[in-house]
Amino acid sequence: MKDNVIDRGLECRGVTLIHEGAGSHAQTVLQNVSARFHAGCIALITGVTGAGKSSLLHILAGLLRPSSGTVYAAGQPVSRWISAYRDLWRRKVGMLFQNPHFLYDLTALENIMLPLAPRGFDGATVRKRALTLLDQLELSQLAGRNVATLSGGQKQRLSMARALMGEPLFLLADEPTAHQDERGCRVMLQLLQAAGENEATVVIAAHDARCIQANIADDRWLLANGQLKRIE
Repeated sequence: MKDNVIDRGLECRGVTLIHEGAGSHAQTVLQNVSARFHAGCIALITGVTGAGKSSLLHILAGLLRPSSGTVYAAGQPVSRWISAYRDLWRRKVGMLFQNPHFLYDLTALENIMLPLAPRGFDGATVRKRALTLLDQLELSQLAGRNVATLSGGQKQRLSMARALMGEPLFLLADEPTAHQDERGCRVMLQLLQAAGENEATVVIAAHDARCIQANIADDRWLLANGQLKRIE
């Protein structure tokens, strides 16, 4: 971890998330979560299914507002910003979803080029970067294929390519190896590690033993009973 990039990371201060239920019922998903995720480092969050790992990543990505508390990015209270400003900030965020969503009438290549379409980048430059990422993820031969024809593991790697397209400062990965065979798992972990080496803030949520045992994380956290605790 480099001292000059620490302040460009993500921080939760007292983040609580409550899902309101029918009548007077409410579920506390996250309770007073405070943590720092440093730039240039990889943080791994573990916990059983349903512990709230995905919800925490969605809050860090600005996709979900906490019920209370604040998320800071590079020292700025992004979770308090109005939607228009928060959406602009989210261009710095790459999110690998556990269940990726694609436009199924487009090809694999078109789907990962799409996020940069509104940003005014040169089309040839975007296409070149997309093809490079497909090659790194061993998906080059599928560039022209309709996404609907891809396997679950291929879609997950395609989601990684899409998350990396904008060279994000913040990369959030939800169960990135869940649908991968051993070779695919190594490819995914290598790209996550490379993002950290390129000074991105990388936060991974996983309970896949291969991801946990890969020893790529600088910091490890356990989410249980709504509370996040560092694993020493």
